[in-house]
Amino acid sequence: MHLSELTHPNQLHGLSGLELEEIAAQIRERHLEVVSNSGGHLGPGLGVVELTLALYQTLDLDHDKVVWDVGHQAYPHKLITGRYGDFHTLRQQGGVAGYLKRCESHFDHFGAGHASTSISAALGMAIARDRRGESYKCVAVIGDGALTGGMALEAINHAGHLPNTPLLVVLNDNDMSISPPVGALSTYLNRMRLSPPMQFLSGSVEESMKHLPFMGGELPPELNRLKESMRRLAVPKVGAVFEELGFTYMGPIDGHDISEMTRTFQAAHRVGGPVMVHVVTTKGKGYPYAEADQVGYHAQSAFDLDTGKARPSKTPKPPSYSKVFGQTLVKLCEQDSTVIGITAAMATGTGLDILQKAIPAQYVDVGIAEQHAVTLAGGMACQGLKPVVAIYSTFLQRAFDQLIHDIGIQKLPVTFVLDRAGIVGADGPTHQGQYDISYFRAIPNFTVMAPRDEAELQRMLVTCLQHDGPAALRIPRGPGEGVPLMEEGWEPLPIGCGETLCSGDDLLIVAYGSMVSRALATADLLRASGIEATVVNARFLRPLDEALIHPLARRIGKVVTMEEGALSGGFGAALLESLSDHDLMLPVLRLGIPDQLVDHATPQQSFEALGLTPEQMKERICNRFEWEASKTGTTPETPSLLKR
Repeated sequence: MHLSELTHPNQLHGLSGLELEEIAAQIRERHLEVVSNSGGHLGPGLGVVELTLALYQTLDLDHDKVVWDVGHQAYPHKLITGRYGDFHTLRQQGGVAGYLKRCESHFDHFGAGHASTSISAALGMAIARDRRGESYKCVAVIGDGALTGGMALEAINHAGHLPNTPLLVVLNDNDMSISPPVGALSTYLNRMRLSPPMQFLSGSVEESMKHLPFMGGELPPELNRLKESMRRLAVPKVGAVFEELGFTYMGPIDGHDISEMTRTFQAAHRVGGPVMVHVVTTKGKGYPYAEADQVGYHAQSAFDLDTGKARPSKTPKPPSYSKVFGQTLVKLCEQDSTVIGITAAMATGTGLDILQKAIPAQYVDVGIAEQHAVTLAGGMACQGLKPVVAIYSTFLQRAFDQLIHDIGIQKLPVTFVLDRAGIVGADGPTHQGQYDISYFRAIPNFTVMAPRDEAELQRMLVTCLQHDGPAALRIPRGPGEGVPLMEEGWEPLPIGCGETLCSGDDLLIVAYGSMVSRALATADLLRASGIEATVVNARFLRPLDEALIHPLARRIGKVVTMEEGALSGGFGAALLESLSDHDLMLPVLRLGIPDQLVDHATPQQSFEALGLTPEQMKERICNRFEWEASKTGTTPETPSLLKR
């Protein structure tokens, strides 16, 4: 059977070991072919090929439910659930998503782009199954990194309290960070302890002893303790932890041995309660470059399969905002030993890997634990340190309560750098940083800002560190504007002060952060049509520069706001409320992300779909303020979603 013939995972049933190995090789070949051309997650999927095939051998996917944590490890799952033919469209507009989506396939039982959710979701399905009197298997596949997330541990704690609720948790340990390497002894002990004969013998002996006349139907505490002690002798140390929490632990087993995993999963299904199967895999398995550099090949842009090197960009790009942030933070740490960089398992993505290499003593990685990262920083700030917490905009959503309760209310001087703020492209709805403007507006005592370019980012970072209170700084994904940068000596910005970039009497454009350059481009298009606009770089969301903006709005009388974030409760809403509070009832057009999800596509395609290119914004402005076509000239058609 060829992989292209697989339209349903149940077709794997009954295949020989050799046939499954051939399917595994084809999955890797297709995976590498597509990701090398389109980019995407590489290492996670390559590491779970055999795991996926073995697990699905023991399930009926018409009924059984599998929840993949995060979803970027589920490319093999996609390839054997009817998406082989479309897989070349991976992460492209209208194509196969980079994560699991319930609306994409009925085999995608739960969608996720953030870590540590799988056990909770699978347990919820198992409880629903039992309450409805139904019968199907529920499985969560979670990586050892995601297991550091508090939510995963909360779910394990709950599941262990439900001994009669069948649930299989597959721990995909691709880093050997939880247990020793796979060994023959642990495999043998695991087989012996959990084989049906041993389970029957243990249960039979216990039941027989209970019915002895002098036992009274119960084992005395001493024998119970002896039984548990003997049982744990056959369990690796990590397994004992899970067994104490109420799970039956099986493993560790070789995650690239299909036969061994199939036998173990079959045994696990027979246990009847919560089971943890510990599978040790190699991230990037089958591609030497990915195996050798498991961090670098976690996800890749398009690359050459033969050399493993990224394909060079057609045009040179300025350094990314993340890189500029990381380099600037290193300089500030060199000058001040109380500055500490904190990340939640995203050192490379946020630019903090630069600090990790340069000054490891001033770098902290807490793992996938955003809530802990925030409160940890609060504790540091209480004792005189200056923590800088760098987390993706969407990941920081997970610590909303900590931002309020532990930082905002106590006015602690912690700096938050929100990477990937705004449109992120191919990662899709789970990663679009469109909500941070709205949620930070609601948190007391925070100063919130966004730079127009990478040079202003440097000054804002200094501003945050010199500010005696909590501060948040949002930066977009991707390259900067290419402006000249200083290597040190940055001056802080006056808190709450924006700047006027150009002047005109027909229109006031107030732009925030990454939209400033688009605002200037839009103003140029308007000027070519005879409309003169004043453009203000707001710089600050909180406090808003009312002293600059209000007089301009009153004089000009027409206002446009631009933001790369949700309009609901966003920057434009803040300005509108400010004008209303001062009885300035003026026509205002808010341009940003409407109340909708932004699907996977290139950033440019997303901006076009949202009507946020300079050409589209010019047309929307002219339509809103009813400037005549003869004055404005011809412009591209507005997207259909904007005509509703």
